[in-house]
Amino acid sequence: MIRLFIIATVLLFSQAMTAQETPLQIHLWPGGAPGFENRRDEPEQAKDWWVRNIHNPSITVFLPPKEKATGAAVVVCPGGGHRNLVYNSEGRDAAEYLNSLGVAAFVLKYRLAREENSPYTLETHVRQDAYRAMRLVRSRAQEWGVDTSRVGMLGFSAGGEVVAMVAYASGKGDPAAADPVDRQNGKPDFQMLVYPGPLFIPDSIASDAPPAFMVATIDDECCSAPLLKLIQEYHKAKIPAELHIYARGGHAFNMGKRSKLVTLNTWPQRMADWMKDSRLLEPADEKH
Repeated sequence: MIRLFIIATVLLFSQAMTAQETPLQIHLWPGGAPGFENRRDEPEQAKDWWVRNIHNPSITVFLPPKEKATGAAVVVCPGGGHRNLVYNSEGRDAAEYLNSLGVAAFVLKYRLAREENSPYTLETHVRQDAYRAMRLVRSRAQEWGVDTSRVGMLGFSAGGEVVAMVAYASGKGDPAAADPVDRQNGKPDFQMLVYPGPLFIPDSIASDAPPAFMVATIDDECCSAPLLKLIQEYHKAKIPAELHIYARGGHAFNMGKRSKLVTLNTWPQRMADWMKDSRLLEPADEKH
């Protein structure tokens, strides 16, 4: 009898731990993305490193331990050329690293404009998803222990283009919107760009552009040049920005785990240092 009780207790504990460890996924629009509600039930496709066939965009919630939480939050945009999402190494891994810093992370599954036979466009649907994700996080800030003035974005490759779509516009919500989520501000307070694609990088930036952390390698033919251009615009605008250009490593080094180069293995620590120096990691009650 005692043995059966112990086994049952262990099973219940194991099930509880599994439930706690499974991140919560929340669709951006409860009834489906506007205009495509009839496709919301089409299943996503996921295999190995990628996720595809996203018709009901969502955020997956990764919260840090309460005793470690700083109040800062980041919407994470994985890359994948707008044909798929590199969900694990540019989404989940990034979120878990941010959690280790006390930062709440929300991995965005946005619609894919370049997937075969896609009905979506970058300018309309993907931008719509990015704004909605930011507004959704701010709308539930109290529930998730988030400071609405410290909500940023982290984008890898094509995900960096998603960030750029919303980082340089006003992002103001509609105070008269029927949906309270849409009343929130969608502009990030800060941004981190990891080998971002060239699209939507502006020729100039306004004085309200969010402070930026940027990283790439000089031998990345796609995605180092946009950052060299962008850092000059930040310099002209006198807005805080930090750029790390490494000597080699190419594209898609993710969170550093794939690279054999010491510098790329440890690049996330540079991001953590920047966040700390920018006072993003100070709990709200410690700010003065």
